[in-house]
Amino acid sequence: MKGPGMDARKTEIAFRIGPDGSVTFDVRGVKGPDCLALTKELEEELGVVVARSNTAEFYEEEAAESEVVAVEEG
Repeated sequence: MKGPGMDARKTEIAFRIGPDGSVTFDVRGVKGPDCLALTKELEEELGVVVARSNTAEFYEEEAAESEVVAVEEG
């Protein structure tokens, strides 16, 4: 998957679905806030975002970005 600000590095999105139907996903291989653009449509389709946390990599310009997002069906 390629998008704004993404280079040839591998982009990964790992999903976890809880027993209550909540979905959490982690994004790796995307720099800084480009992750938000990548996950915007996923978040809209899955429901209401109830929590978002950015790892330290999110704030580093050259490091791979990682984001954890939890959504509820809604």
